[in-house]
Amino acid sequence: MKLSIIIPAYNEEKRIGRTLDAYSSFFDKIYEKNKLDYEILVVINGTIDKTEEVVKSFQKKNKKISYLNFKMGGKGFAIIEGFKDSLKRKNNLIGYVDADMATPPKSFYDLVLEINNFDGSIASRYVAGSEIYPKISFRRTLVSRVFNLLVRTLFYIRYKDTQCGAKLFTRNAIERVLPLLGMTGWAFDIELLYLLKKNNLKAKEVKTIWREIEGTHINILKSTIQMIFAVIQLRIVNSKLQGLLKPVRGIIGFLWRLIK
Repeated sequence: MKLSIIIPAYNEEKRIGRTLDAYSSFFDKIYEKNKLDYEILVVINGTIDKTEEVVKSFQKKNKKISYLNFKMGGKGFAIIEGFKDSLKRKNNLIGYVDADMATPPKSFYDLVLEINNFDGSIASRYVAGSEIYPKISFRRTLVSRVFNLLVRTLFYIRYKDTQCGAKLFTRNAIERVLPLLGMTGWAFDIELLYLLKKNNLKAKEVKTIWREIEGTHINILKSTIQMIFAVIQLRIVNSKLQGLLKPVRGIIGFLWRLIK
């Protein structure tokens, strides 16, 4: 059994080293027990800092680390390219995790342990037993729950947390949905989970440990608006009435460019 861990990295020179060190150390111990072989694939995208140099230095320490470097940006784009590359090797399980180590390696390994007969396992901050540090504010929780309700209503997917940055899938699941993926922005995770559902593939939500990491600069209001527009656009793209809704898609595209 071999695991491919994809880490999309955009200007992560200050944080990627800590993540690579922690994940390498943890999964080396698992490998030494003959439980699981692994690889770490860092997909650098649109970076203008020294992320590549940092990854190269860790690659010398651990031959199981490799990387791709693209001038184009976007987390979804990076993950898709990571999927393509991981499928070139004999990886049975393929997943991804954020570069900031908000999800510790033990929690990612829990996805491996919990996948069992499912086609995927996804970390969820809103499953009973999850540990969040620091506790998520009421405002952020409210925004998250309203957004989740919108996703559930539009796509009929019943996950409590579609946006947590740690997910794992079987090779078969990736092979089936990869050719269908088109979203590379905010709606990437939702499209991925929606395509699983459309193809009768099932993913299990797993409790996780998640930490807010210093250095993450996200404007909650702006990102929420962008996510809502992205989700509506995704719904239109997947609608049987997308021809009639084409003018609406144009308006959404215009508004999207204004708030980017």
